[in-house]
Amino acid sequence: MQLKPKFLTFCVLFFLPITVFASLPPLPPPVPIVPAPPTLAAKSYLLIDFLSDAIIAQQDIDQHLEPASLTKMMTAFVIDQSIKDGKAKLTDLVHISQKAWHAPGSRMFLEVNTEIPLEDLLRGIIIQSGNDASIAVAEHIAGDESTFAELMNYYAQQLGMTNTHFVNVTGLPHPNHYSSAKDMALLAKALIRHFPESYKIYSEKEFTYKNIKQINRNRLLWRNELVDGIKTGHTDTAGYCLVASGQKNGMRLIAVVMGAKTDEIRVEETNKLLTYGFRFYETRKLYPAGTSLKQSRIWMGTEKQINLGLKDDLYITIGQGQYERLKAIVNVDKEIKAPTTEGAVLGSLKVQVEDKLIIERPIVALHPVASGGFLSRTYDRLALSVQTLWEKITVQ
Repeated sequence: MQLKPKFLTFCVLFFLPITVFASLPPLPPPVPIVPAPPTLAAKSYLLIDFLSDAIIAQQDIDQHLEPASLTKMMTAFVIDQSIKDGKAKLTDLVHISQKAWHAPGSRMFLEVNTEIPLEDLLRGIIIQSGNDASIAVAEHIAGDESTFAELMNYYAQQLGMTNTHFVNVTGLPHPNHYSSAKDMALLAKALIRHFPESYKIYSEKEFTYKNIKQINRNRLLWRNELVDGIKTGHTDTAGYCLVASGQKNGMRLIAVVMGAKTDEIRVEETNKLLTYGFRFYETRKLYPAGTSLKQSRIWMGTEKQINLGLKDDLYITIGQGQYERLKAIVNVDKEIKAPTTEGAVLGSLKVQVEDKLIIERPIVALHPVASGGFLSRTYDRLALSVQTLWEKITVQ
């Protein structure tokens, strides 16, 4: 039988695509890719994870720079700490002095010789960046601004802010008033951790005092739905600065940008950092504090076994898709002898992705073990000697 030309054409057109598509190779499995972080138009910047302290992106994070009104984060910290210590209350009426009323720069527009609740002034400092409110509160808590600045420096030292020195509560330029991106991140972390109720104020988009409504200068509160704080800063010499924090799926990031040339640049660059971190990284809680990761033999004690674990919760920040490739290695001291105290370091935990070390933490005793009795100690010494001898023989 002879096939007709039309039938042959139909067969070619119908079956050819199937043949072509069937020859395509299968799609490769997805490979976790973490591209290099963006380079920002700023003097200094930093992106860290709140829980793990992992640095995701950085540039010149220890450089001494003018913090401008980022200073008011520490002003607010001292206020919160004073309230916590019972030395001030949100209901305190704060007298507005001539100096506070006459403060230059951003203002809450306070009236001289009036008395304002501390809670209103705290909002004026955080949301409106009021220099007048900052000075008034400093005088209320410490007597004058310079004494309050001493408190700021004390707490800066306690928080590990080694590249910071404060001269005033406003952030107005002074040769000896400086901080760094790393220190601003430490301060933001402390505010979020220790004063969560006050931190909620940083997310408020506006504050009205005496019929004067002022908008929060942190425009990321409108632009990025993940952002819930924290503070802006600007002077002609400092440029435009921004500390911002947000969270997604249990992961909180803190971004710091210092020395941008315009307000729009600081917003865009900070948003780049946060977008990069949330897109390409994830934070996992690997082990909770106090959980036994290993039991080990303890010699010459009242107990034969000791539980070993971590003193603090262990969080890790890794590239997305790397979790399944993690490997945990527990190394314990070869000979553990009583007595030992709770918290004594007796080994280490290393977490790796393939052969790359991600994090290392000490393994500690989770409970104390006292010395055993004379007979028990004597028996363990003998058993330990025999074990040591046997190990030497088997190695040879």
